[in-house]
Amino acid sequence: MLGACEPMAFVATTQPEKAKAFYSGVLGLKLEIEDQFVMVFVAGPVRLMIQKVQQFTPQPFTVLGWRVPDIKSMNAQLAGNGVKFERYNGMEQDAAGIWSVPGGGQVCWFKDPDGNTLSLTQPR
Repeated sequence: MLGACEPMAFVATTQPEKAKAFYSGVLGLKLEIEDQFVMVFVAGPVRLMIQKVQQFTPQPFTVLGWRVPDIKSMNAQLAGNGVKFERYNGMEQDAAGIWSVPGGGQVCWFKDPDGNTLSLTQPR
Protein backbone atom coordinates (compact mmCIF):
# COMPACT_ATOMS: atom_id res chain seq x y z
CA MET A 1 0.00 0.00 0.00
CA LEU A 2 2.35 2.75 1.18
CA GLY A 3 5.43 1.24 -0.46
CA ALA A 4 4.95 3.36 -3.57
CA CYS A 5 4.22 6.58 -1.67
CA GLU A 6 6.84 9.17 -0.71
CA PRO A 7 7.55 9.29 3.02
CA MET A 8 7.76 12.53 5.00
CA ALA A 9 10.06 13.06 7.94
CA PHE A 10 9.18 15.06 11.07
CA VAL A 11 11.21 16.76 13.80
CA ALA A 12 10.18 19.39 16.31
CA THR A 13 11.54 22.80 17.22
CA THR A 14 10.88 25.29 19.97
CA GLN A 15 13.26 27.72 18.24
CA PRO A 16 11.93 28.18 14.69
CA GLU A 17 14.35 30.91 13.62
CA LYS A 18 17.39 28.95 14.82
CA ALA A 19 16.03 25.78 13.18
CA LYS A 20 15.43 27.63 9.90
CA ALA A 21 18.98 29.00 9.91
CA PHE A 22 20.41 25.57 10.73
CA TYR A 23 18.46 23.45 8.24
CA SER A 24 18.79 25.96 5.39
CA GLY A 25 22.07 27.75 6.04
CA VAL A 26 24.14 25.05 7.73
CA LEU A 27 22.73 21.88 6.15
CA GLY A 28 21.83 23.46 2.81
CA LEU A 29 18.20 22.31 2.58
CA LYS A 30 15.72 24.35 0.55
CA LEU A 31 12.83 25.87 2.52
CA GLU A 32 9.70 25.13 0.51
CA ILE A 33 6.88 26.32 2.80
CA GLU A 34 6.59 28.05 6.15
CA ASP A 35 3.54 28.96 8.17
CA GLN A 36 2.73 29.37 11.86
CA PHE A 37 2.76 25.60 12.44
CA VAL A 38 5.53 24.13 10.30
CA MET A 39 8.53 24.66 8.04
CA VAL A 40 8.83 22.27 5.11
CA PHE A 41 12.29 21.62 3.71
CA VAL A 42 13.24 19.60 0.64
CA ALA A 43 15.72 16.81 1.43
CA GLY A 44 16.22 14.77 -1.74
CA PRO A 45 12.87 13.19 -2.60
CA VAL A 46 11.61 13.61 0.97
CA ARG A 47 9.84 16.54 2.58
CA LEU A 48 11.19 17.32 6.05
CA MET A 49 8.52 18.85 8.26
CA ILE A 50 9.91 20.91 11.14
CA GLN A 51 6.98 21.26 13.53
CA LYS A 52 6.86 24.45 15.58
CA VAL A 53 5.98 23.44 19.13
CA GLN A 54 5.86 25.12 22.53
CA GLN A 55 7.85 22.39 24.28
CA PHE A 56 9.29 18.96 23.74
CA THR A 57 12.11 16.75 24.97
CA PRO A 58 14.61 15.56 22.36
CA GLN A 59 14.83 11.79 22.03
CA PRO A 60 18.05 10.10 23.25
CA PHE A 61 18.59 8.46 19.83
CA THR A 62 18.89 9.42 16.17
CA VAL A 63 15.66 10.84 14.76
CA LEU A 64 16.79 11.76 11.24
CA GLY A 65 19.69 10.80 9.03
CA TRP A 66 21.09 11.04 5.54
CA ARG A 67 22.68 8.31 3.43
CA VAL A 68 25.73 9.93 1.85
CA PRO A 69 28.18 8.69 -0.80
CA ASP A 70 31.29 10.19 0.88
CA ILE A 71 30.95 10.62 4.64
CA LYS A 72 34.42 12.12 5.13
CA SER A 73 33.75 14.87 2.60
CA MET A 74 30.25 15.62 3.94
CA ASN A 75 31.55 15.58 7.52
CA ALA A 76 34.26 18.10 6.58
CA GLN A 77 31.78 20.36 4.77
CA LEU A 78 29.39 20.37 7.73
CA ALA A 79 32.23 20.93 10.19
CA GLY A 80 33.25 23.90 8.03
CA ASN A 81 29.69 25.21 8.49
CA GLY A 82 30.06 24.99 12.27
CA VAL A 83 28.55 21.55 12.94
CA LYS A 84 30.04 19.81 15.97
CA PHE A 85 30.02 16.03 15.78
CA GLU A 86 29.03 13.94 18.77
CA ARG A 87 31.28 11.42 20.51
CA TYR A 88 29.97 8.36 22.28
CA ASN A 89 31.68 6.24 24.93
CA GLY A 90 32.48 2.73 23.78
CA MET A 91 32.57 3.65 20.09
CA GLU A 92 35.94 4.06 18.44
CA GLN A 93 35.41 7.21 16.37
CA ASP A 94 38.11 8.85 14.30
CA ALA A 95 39.27 12.45 14.78
CA ALA A 96 36.26 13.70 12.78
CA GLY A 97 33.79 11.73 14.94
CA ILE A 98 33.16 9.01 12.33
CA TRP A 99 32.52 5.50 13.63
CA SER A 100 33.35 2.47 11.46
CA VAL A 101 30.46 0.03 11.78
CA PRO A 102 31.44 -3.63 12.33
CA GLY A 103 31.04 -5.34 8.97
CA GLY A 104 31.44 -2.12 6.98
CA GLY A 105 29.92 1.30 6.65
CA GLN A 106 30.48 4.48 8.61
CA VAL A 107 28.29 6.75 10.72
CA CYS A 108 28.63 10.11 12.49
CA TRP A 109 26.15 12.09 14.56
CA PHE A 110 25.40 15.74 15.27
CA LYS A 111 22.60 17.78 16.85
CA ASP A 112 20.31 20.50 15.59
CA PRO A 113 19.64 23.64 17.71
CA ASP A 114 16.85 21.83 19.64
CA GLY A 115 19.00 18.82 20.50
CA ASN A 116 17.54 16.43 17.90
CA THR A 117 20.21 13.85 17.03
CA LEU A 118 20.89 13.67 13.29
CA SER A 119 23.29 11.41 11.43
CA LEU A 120 25.24 10.76 8.27
CA THR A 121 25.68 7.18 7.08
CA GLN A 122 27.89 5.81 4.34
CA PRO A 123 26.92 2.19 3.71
CA ARG A 124 29.69 -0.29 2.98
